[in-house]
Amino acid sequence: MRTFSKITTVAVSDYGLSDSIEKMAMVALDSAPERFAVAGHSMGGRVAFEIVSRAPRRVAGLAVLDTAYRAFAGGEAGERETAARFALLELARTKGMRAMAEYWMTGIIRPDRIVDKTLTGAIVEMMGRKSPDIFAAQIKALLERPDATPVLSTIRCPAMVLCGREDAWSPLAGHEEIAAMIPNAKLAVIEHCGHMAPMERPEDVTGALSAWFSGLS
Repeated sequence: MRTFSKITTVAVSDYGLSDSIEKMAMVALDSAPERFAVAGHSMGGRVAFEIVSRAPRRVAGLAVLDTAYRAFAGGEAGERETAARFALLELARTKGMRAMAEYWMTGIIRPDRIVDKTLTGAIVEMMGRKSPDIFAAQIKALLERPDATPVLSTIRCPAMVLCGREDAWSPLAGHEEIAAMIPNAKLAVIEHCGHMAPMERPEDVTGALSAWFSGLS
């Protein structure tokens, strides 16, 4: 087990039924100490960008994992995204969150890990703890997501951008763009890993986060 001498408390925000990235950021900020480091995975990375945008002086460090930064695309691409997300929501409402998670699994982890029942079971259990209504709120937030592009170049705290090399949901190329736009950002690539890096390769992700934490002041 790794320890971080500069980190005294770790908290995970529960956004509940918050249905926008902005509302989620405010939930996190309202419960955070005056000075803190923020790490966000997937949608949480977008929330982390919004947190830095709203309270840059409070953020001592930023880590975003398997995420993206662009706004909703609109047009045909937007229609495809909307249809895909609402298909998942319909499955969650009719068959349950666990059934949705099992279906979604093939797109969010490295294909050869689908036979790893310990991993897939943990992901299903995690998603199963949330309700379709919460999932619907998250989908609304993602479809109405703000463009984080203007924020990236303004970030001055130590930043790490991490991605599973085989992330099909939020590809590596997007993380390379993010790292290039944030001044002095570090790019960390987790090998043999898909979108769910913290659960697929927990030791590698912990190692990368440990190195990031050690550079914070």
